[in-house]
Amino acid sequence: MTTSLKIDFVSDVSCPWCAIGLSALEQALDRLAGEVAADLHFQPFELNPQMPPGGQDITRHLTEKYGSTPEQQAQSREAIRQRGAELGFVFRKEGRDRIYNTFDAHRLLHWAGLPDTRPGGRQRALKKALFRAYFSNGESPEAHELLLRLVGELGLDVARAREILGSDEYAADVRARERLYGEAGIHSVPAVIVNEKYLISGGQPVEVFEQSLRQIARGD
Repeated sequence: MTTSLKIDFVSDVSCPWCAIGLSALEQALDRLAGEVAADLHFQPFELNPQMPPGGQDITRHLTEKYGSTPEQQAQSREAIRQRGAELGFVFRKEGRDRIYNTFDAHRLLHWAGLPDTRPGGRQRALKKALFRAYFSNGESPEAHELLLRLVGELGLDVARAREILGSDEYAADVRARERLYGEAGIHSVPAVIVNEKYLISGGQPVEVFEQSLRQIARGD
C-alpha cells in the first residue's frame, strides 16, 4: 500500500544546502517508491531579502554575515562540493562569485506551482534548473534573461513569465508564504515539512530522509 505525503520544501535558490537537501530528498523518495507517493511543493524563503540589485561579492558577504575568513569559506565550499558530488549535484569548484536577490525567482516558482499553470508539474523542474544555473554554471538567479530562458527551456509560457517579471504579480503571495513559515519558526533552510506537521531540518543524508519519511508514512 502506497501512502501519500504532502511535502513542503521551504528553501532559497541561493542556498547550497537546499540544493543538497533536494537531491537527497529525491533519492530517498526513489528508494521509497511503492511505499510513499510525494505531493511536493516548493515554498519561498529568502536568505537575504534586503540584497540590492546586482548582489554582493560572496567573500565579503559571508565575512560580514558570519564573520568567517576566506580560508574557512574555502574549506566549507569544498565540503559542500564533495557532498554535492556524492549526490550527483555539481557545484563549481571555484564556487560562487556573488550572492543575489532571489525574490523574482520565487515569484516565478510560485507561478509555476499554481494548478492552472500549463504545462503542469514544472515547479520542481524550475527549482532544479535554478540551482544548476547558480551553483553549477555561476549564473545570476536575479537576471530576468536567465529566468526567461529557463522558463522557455522547460516549456512554460515565456510571454506570461515576462508579464509577471514586469509587474508586482505574486509578490504579495510570496511574502505571505514567507511570513507564514517565519511565524511557524522556520528561520533556516532547507526545512522539509511533511503533512503540515512534521519537520525535517537541514540538508540531511539520503538515509535520514528515507527513515523519517517511512516512519511518518507508517504513523510511527
